[in-house]
Amino acid sequence: MEDKQGLVKEAGLLANSFKHINAWLVEKFMAMGLNEYSSNLVRIALLVVLMIILSWAANYVVKKFIIRVLDAFFKKTKSKYDDYLVKRKVFHKLSHLAPAVVILLMTGVIFYDYPRFSTFLTNVVFVYIVFVFVSSVNAFFRAVDDVYNTFDFANERPIKGYIQVAQIIMYSVAVLISVSILFGINMAAIFTGLGAVAAVILLIFKDTILGLVAGVQLTANNMVKIGDWISMPSHNADGTVLEITLNTVKVQNWDKTITTIPTYALVTNSFSNWRGMEESGGRRIKRHINLDMQSVKFCDSRMLEKFRKIAYLSGYIDKKQKELQEYNKANNFDDSVLVNGRRMTNLGVFRKYLEQYLWHHPKIHKEMTFLVRHLQPTEKGIPVEIYVFCKDQEWAKYEAVQADIFDHILAVLPEFELSVFQFPTGNDLKRLGDME
Repeated sequence: MEDKQGLVKEAGLLANSFKHINAWLVEKFMAMGLNEYSSNLVRIALLVVLMIILSWAANYVVKKFIIRVLDAFFKKTKSKYDDYLVKRKVFHKLSHLAPAVVILLMTGVIFYDYPRFSTFLTNVVFVYIVFVFVSSVNAFFRAVDDVYNTFDFANERPIKGYIQVAQIIMYSVAVLISVSILFGINMAAIFTGLGAVAAVILLIFKDTILGLVAGVQLTANNMVKIGDWISMPSHNADGTVLEITLNTVKVQNWDKTITTIPTYALVTNSFSNWRGMEESGGRRIKRHINLDMQSVKFCDSRMLEKFRKIAYLSGYIDKKQKELQEYNKANNFDDSVLVNGRRMTNLGVFRKYLEQYLWHHPKIHKEMTFLVRHLQPTEKGIPVEIYVFCKDQEWAKYEAVQADIFDHILAVLPEFELSVFQFPTGNDLKRLGDME
């Protein structure tokens, strides 16, 4: 209490000192032959120049000395977090308060003969101070976001959207305070009036509100985070998430273009997040090749003897042939008729070869789904599908492994007397014409 009274007393003494200076200046100018009105105008002009000089000096001293000392101090500390305050120029923005304080202190003294102008100028300075404070807090929020992003969990739980909400609220309150200061309106009356235009405000900030709700859902349910690979065909997005903000999610596609998706669209529409694939340790290979059904046949002794020489099939052929012979003998099937009993086919042996080939492939994951299967035959032949997982998840390496596998498949098919189905080409039709 005593401190407050002391400050008031000092402020009163300062004001009295300025009044004495004003009276002394007017007397001096009148002594030089000017009338009272002209003397007062010259006094105001001189003090305005002095105010400008003092404002500039205050700004210069604060920026060149105080701010430099603070920046140097924070850069030398062991903690790296306070470096972000320097990076975002929090104290630099606060330094703009120095000239405002000088103007605020001198306005009432200089323009005491013009109370309305003095009040207006004081209000303008107060509005300026409000926005300097808002700008400084905004820089502080950005520094907080920078510090938060240094932690490992920042990608999973980004706070940029929440910071943007805080910034919107802060700027809205600053505008309301400025209106209250400039027009002398009570803040309670302003908030009462806002109720009448709530519907308009909701319409204006519709995307912001939807983005805020969507951001909370995305974060709470861990649906997407920075660095995830997502695919969203409805928005032509297929790539890595770069940034998640209050209103938008930025995705860098594989062709290096940037797609901007409304945040709420990730909640209202479907999208694929490939994070599960990346965390699983394998990337799926699901591709089939169509075989000509007319090339499928029973294996004769010549074919079986040939297959025994294949490294991956030698043990299988002997074991399978013994199993079939015992089965046919137990059921008294006549072996002279091919349709009697069970027999190996070139397609079945080829399928077993593919299983063994893939099992011994160093890039195929053995502990994840592993299938070589037939699909429903169509007018394009019988599809033989490979459903396995590649250990290399990187796109280029994954495609190379997949291409090597199917290069091999196409090359070995003739060894099993199987042929690939494809539509007739120009050369096929030419050969047909030559035969005629």
